Amino acid sequence: MEWLFDPAIWVGLLTLVLLEIVLGIDNLIFVAILAEKAPPQQRDKARLIGLSLAMLMRMGLLAAVSWLATLTAPLVSLKGLTFSGRDLILLAGGIFLLFKATVELHERLDGKAQVRSGERAYVGFAVVVAQIVVLDAVFSLDSVITAVGMVEHLGVMMAAVVVSMILMMLASRPLTRFVNAHQTVVVLCLSFLLMIGMSLVAEALGFKIPKAYLYAAIGFSVMIELFNQLARRNFIKSEAHIPLRDRTAEAVLRLLGSRTRAEAVEASADAGAADLPTFGPEERNMVSGVLTLAERSIRSIMTPRSDMSWINLEDDADAIRTQILETPHSFFPVCRGDADNVVGIARAKDLMGDLAATGRIDEGKSLRAPIVLPESVGVLRVMETLKHAQGRLVLVTDEYGTIQGLVTPIDILEAIAGEFPDEDEQPTVQPQGPGRWKVDGAADLHYLEQILETDVLVSDDDDYASIAGFLLARFSSLPAVGAALELDGLRFEIAEVLDRRIATVHVSRVGGGRSDTPVAA
Repeated sequence: MEWLFDPAIWVGLLTLVLLEIVLGIDNLIFVAILAEKAPPQQRDKARLIGLSLAMLMRMGLLAAVSWLATLTAPLVSLKGLTFSGRDLILLAGGIFLLFKATVELHERLDGKAQVRSGERAYVGFAVVVAQIVVLDAVFSLDSVITAVGMVEHLGVMMAAVVVSMILMMLASRPLTRFVNAHQTVVVLCLSFLLMIGMSLVAEALGFKIPKAYLYAAIGFSVMIELFNQLARRNFIKSEAHIPLRDRTAEAVLRLLGSRTRAEAVEASADAGAADLPTFGPEERNMVSGVLTLAERSIRSIMTPRSDMSWINLEDDADAIRTQILETPHSFFPVCRGDADNVVGIARAKDLMGDLAATGRIDEGKSLRAPIVLPESVGVLRVMETLKHAQGRLVLVTDEYGTIQGLVTPIDILEAIAGEFPDEDEQPTVQPQGPGRWKVDGAADLHYLEQILETDVLVSDDDDYASIAGFLLARFSSLPAVGAALELDGLRFEIAEVLDRRIATVHVSRVGGGRSDTPVAA
């Protein structure tokens, strides 16, 4: 037992353990891939049984050291090539690795491993264990021959094999979980096995490939894959900064077939493009309106102050009666003098009743308290308020208390389903022919994006909600009639300017990609 206290023995044991682990890594990787074929509840059992059989096989081979020596003697000669027993085992093992790795690689590249219809069919438990045993037989032979060549004491050899196999068993489960969770790693591992199988076949045929070359290639590939995994992890972290609502909305819209104009053109040019989406444009626009509703500002859906219809208490009865009859609204803000001096909200029929009965508006009886919200609140808050407003409208003010516009239930509906013009209104977007539109300057940018099939009009950082505001920001001043801007294959031409505002814009499709360039009139 003196050898137990010999430092050289322990150094040899440690070195051999490390070599056994290195030599067993490729075995362990393939065991992880094979174990995935078994039913989930039997994978750990198959993996442990396979590695245990490998350990017993190596122990048995170590006990038959004298037999191992005979494997290196010439056994078969064929056309000038001499094969020993070891060569034949390596040849059979290399062919097995090449076949199995090729089949697995083809299955994954063909998509069968990821896309399955119905219940997944698993390989039988005994078949998986048998494949692991066959694979272990090849790698065990190489590992045992290495052990015999490094140390002299059989006990040291067996101790190194036991320690290395226990460490491999402990590492097998996390390694299996990692490999199966990353398909690129699986493909990389299968490529390693192809390379190892080829090296075994070459070695059996007498062409010795230094192990250092193989390990260098594997190490370099692992380093590249590490960079790939880091890049993917950073991309996922970057995507996580995008609000979940935005990511969900984008995913749902893409499932519905919603695409930008550029994507649609590219898809139509592709001869192998998929079938047309099941959902029509109107349905996709409605779903888009619902999913983006919470992100929109009140200004993007409200009726602006310039288009508000309100009753002035200082007008005479005939003027008020004429205004009510000519305006198809059921509720009116009632003000004194100007729109900022709001007295209340009234129904049109109550106002007409007061005028018919007394010739004036009864402020105490017919007017209701106005509902006022700041423009900083979200659309969902306005919608919740309208649910309890009993049909009344909501007035919107800025930070100084100035009336900016009003919101009705119809405005919420239009934000989802598109415009519902009143009798005295024209649609804000009017088709003028193929690829041409006449657009009101107050047209909502979200709605216009859907009509024009583009995604360059709306930005979270912008403080405007209409096409007029968008063009004013691009021109940096009030443009003259005829001034034009080309953007994302669309030409925006100023058609009418009234009272220091853009009243009408002509939009047409032109060639070219994404640019943001004003062009001469």
